Amino acid sequence: MAQFASSSVCVIGSKFMAPYPFDIIVDPNSGGNLVITDINHKILLKVKPRDTTLHHQRVLLYPDGTPIVKLRDKILSQHNRWKVFMGDTTASSKLIFSTKQPNIIQFKTSLEVFLTNKTSKANVCDFKIKGSWSKRKCTISMGHSNSSTIIAQMHKIEKSKNEKFDKDKFMVTIYPNVDYAFVTALITIVDAMKSVDKEYGEQISASTSQIMFATAS
Repeated sequence: MAQFASSSVCVIGSKFMAPYPFDIIVDPNSGGNLVITDINHKILLKVKPRDTTLHHQRVLLYPDGTPIVKLRDKILSQHNRWKVFMGDTTASSKLIFSTKQPNIIQFKTSLEVFLTNKTSKANVCDFKIKGSWSKRKCTISMGHSNSSTIIAQMHKIEKSKNEKFDKDKFMVTIYPNVDYAFVTALITIVDAMKSVDKEYGEQISASTSQIMFATAS
């Protein structure tokens, strides 16, 4: 049985922690942009895409646009590996954690997180994300076992009369003394992975259609 976090989780910074549970709202926009607010719609964080020719990248920002961390994928990675660096850099000395999918082919969301300054075994993940991204039902927890400690839970926003407002947004419950910037970075990685998969799927579909049209002609 999973347990809720009783100890603090600080990966990016203690300024992103609170001694009580609270909810954040994630508003996905087109092109990999995210806006993170509290329940009163005060902007806490932003995410902007910074893709290059070789890499998919995202930058987690303060509301004023100051970079907090940079997230970058690994080229030609079968396990969808990403690395996260402090600040607006990809210098190896600034690496704070990395992620990977445990399986090459997955039907549900599953992501393992490895801290750079590990206290556990090198091949054992420090955190993990599991659940259904499409249903907005994922859990972020410490450790690798089924009895891991939960640090955050993602869920849909209850429907209201304003369907347009609720359509794409979802909520994440952050447990006490948990770094919500770290949680947001993990959500950003999963969101980016899903966007890349969708992009590749559309490209393959378009190429297939062109081949079928050319063959028919």
